[in-house]
Amino acid sequence: MTTTTVALAARSHAVITAHQHPGGAYPAAPTFSAYRGYAWLRDGGFTAEGVSRYGDVSSANRFHDWVSRVLADRRGQVDRLRSAGAAAPIEQMLPTRFTFDGGDGSDPWWDFQTDGYGTWLWSVVTHARRHGLDPARWLPGIEVAVDFLTAFWDRPCYDWWEEHVEHRHVSTLGAIHGGLRSSLVVLTGDRATSAASAAEAARQLALTEGVRDGHLVKWLGSPAVDGSLPACVVPFGLVSPGSPLAAATLAKVAADLDVDGGVHRFTADVFYGGGQWLLLSALLGWNLARAGDRAGAWRHLSWIADQATADGELPEQVPHHLLHPASRQEWLDRWGPVATPLLWSHGMYLILADELGVLA
Repeated sequence: MTTTTVALAARSHAVITAHQHPGGAYPAAPTFSAYRGYAWLRDGGFTAEGVSRYGDVSSANRFHDWVSRVLADRRGQVDRLRSAGAAAPIEQMLPTRFTFDGGDGSDPWWDFQTDGYGTWLWSVVTHARRHGLDPARWLPGIEVAVDFLTAFWDRPCYDWWEEHVEHRHVSTLGAIHGGLRSSLVVLTGDRATSAASAAEAARQLALTEGVRDGHLVKWLGSPAVDGSLPACVVPFGLVSPGSPLAAATLAKVAADLDVDGGVHRFTADVFYGGGQWLLLSALLGWNLARAGDRAGAWRHLSWIADQATADGELPEQVPHHLLHPASRQEWLDRWGPVATPLLWSHGMYLILADELGVLA
């Protein structure tokens, strides 16, 4: 443990809480042109986990209160979608990101993504367990998220990276499985039965059609891996930690996407030239720590700490090793410099730091 890693944990908590909206939302990136004014359930769910691990119960509570309010207000929308069933159009689905007041926003986006709803369910229940809270506090939002997922869990949608709406992505199935399984601690009756059934169906689909050469793949039928796949092991439990499938998945992600401790999203990534993402380095490190490879996990934590700006802010990605450098400039011209700070990066740093005892 170094002074730098400890100081960056404190700084990460300070950055997250300084930018938390008064209503409870965690902005994805408060100054980045394309993200400004919006909060994602996926980003926020992981950020809240980092804050919860840091011991800031109040901040995490306020985020989960915000999500539950926002989703409860969508009760009628979800009921209408469920009534429409397979005929429900993508354009009417719940969004992947919300304005701070819970609206859809006016900017067009690649909006139909179900992983965030699973991620939030896992995050809120994990937070409640950690701090001895009653998850029923968030039951109105939990029920809406569960009803949405049990109706549409198997529908193709955009992935974590707002791409490929035509595919069913294994990382998305992992988040859905983890969220629905987590929600069972507070659900009862038919809703609990439906949640358990959908969670198991998502797991079986991923294990049946989302495995190639002994490892999980990016989407059903693809041979490639994605930097988000380790989440299917830890924290979402789609694959048992320590199993041959888990070990092979982590090894394949590391072999194809890890360069000197920084993890790429996927080999075809052209976003800002396809750099290395801090939050994915933390995700792989988190898995390595749980698998007993503390040296490997420390390698990732140290790499992340080395990417901090002079004032301790963590970016979304860095350009030290670009997969497609010729594509970088078009994104700089379109949206400006890379998102800095990215609250998800700071949240994931806190998670990995906690796994390695830095927060103790």
